[in-house]
Amino acid sequence: MGDKLYNTKRNIADKLEFPRDIILNMPKIQVTGDNEIIIENHKGIVLFDKSIVKINSGVGLISIYGNNFEVLFMGGSTITVGGKFKSIVYEGN
Repeated sequence: MGDKLYNTKRNIADKLEFPRDIILNMPKIQVTGDNEIIIENHKGIVLFDKSIVKINSGVGLISIYGNNFEVLFMGGSTITVGGKFKSIVYEGN
């Protein structure tokens, strides 16, 4: 996304007091406990394996490393992944 368009959307979100993650297509990542991650506003799964999950988002790939991964829930633009997590990495565009 171009910097000018991104800045315009960010300014509108700030002035109207809308959540930035929704307006800017940014993912929202919530870690619940030590074995569950919820990612909202994603753009699909790129890679799913027992030890790595790569999820596309508006700001690039989100890579989750660990083991014993499984999809607990997937609906709309929300996915919940269960397993043992070691790290989460934003890989950017």
